[in-house]
Amino acid sequence: MSDERHITHDPASRNRQEKRCTLVGMTSDVCLSAVKIATGIVGHSSAILADGIHSISDTVTDALVYAMVRLSGKGVDERYRYGRGKYETLAAFLISIILVAVSLGLMTEGAEDVWTALHGGRLERPHLLALIVGIIAVVIKEGLYHYTRIKGVKTGSSALKAYAWHHRTDALSTSATLLGVAGAMFLGESWRVLDPLAAIAVSVLILVLAYRMGRPAVEELLEVSLPREEQDQIAAIVNGTPGVKAFHNLRTRRNGSLRVVDIHVKVDGEMSVNDSHDITRAIEQQLTEALGEVLTNIHVEPYHGHNHCEKNN
Repeated sequence: MSDERHITHDPASRNRQEKRCTLVGMTSDVCLSAVKIATGIVGHSSAILADGIHSISDTVTDALVYAMVRLSGKGVDERYRYGRGKYETLAAFLISIILVAVSLGLMTEGAEDVWTALHGGRLERPHLLALIVGIIAVVIKEGLYHYTRIKGVKTGSSALKAYAWHHRTDALSTSATLLGVAGAMFLGESWRVLDPLAAIAVSVLILVLAYRMGRPAVEELLEVSLPREEQDQIAAIVNGTPGVKAFHNLRTRRNGSLRVVDIHVKVDGEMSVNDSHDITRAIEQQLTEALGEVLTNIHVEPYHGHNHCEKNN
């Protein structure tokens, strides 16, 4: 919850930061792909070459995130009355699917190499250049992870948060490659099996990360309610607002970085329209201050004194 309080609430500013962050990642991935592939060929490293080919998939992910961010930044219109925040969620879900595919691919390749090594197959010794390029790639990717994650938290973008973890998995994947490269270079031919073994271990970790980012995206697409603590916070704010006698029919969900809250509040039946409107404005303001960007749909009803507060969670 602490990170949510620092979210940028201006949609135009948030979208600019999202697009800038994605372009930085896209440019870096294109350059890294070219350098890794060239190094793999020149430095006789099939591991770095494979990692470079894997990096090409990153540019596809970059393009996907950028497209979704541009779509989500178009805001509200006649067709999208709640905005286009779900495009960010869809991007996060698609990234998790891509990570699953990449993980299974790495796992299969690693298993094949282990099988080859166990049956007397020979793995070539890579050049020092491959090790140097791999180290540089890990540093760049880890830096991109921290940069993108900070922007994701600041903008409240689920797509950027997922994108950040994609950078982190790339750094882990390249680190596994480095273990294999270093083992092949310094420990002798019998240790070159470290490369595929490390790749298999990292592929399992990538699967776990894909699940962690994919599950919230699926829940949001299925319009699962906000977490219990946030619903309790909403209830406390509504109950604590002067003039509110009771409330019921609380429904919540997320739409990208936007929280949607539907609720029926009961007020004194003799209250003027202006006064009841002031109450709804006070609720909206408090929810925004507590939770960030919130879209509220508040239905006002007269309180007759015999109805009790009902929370539909």
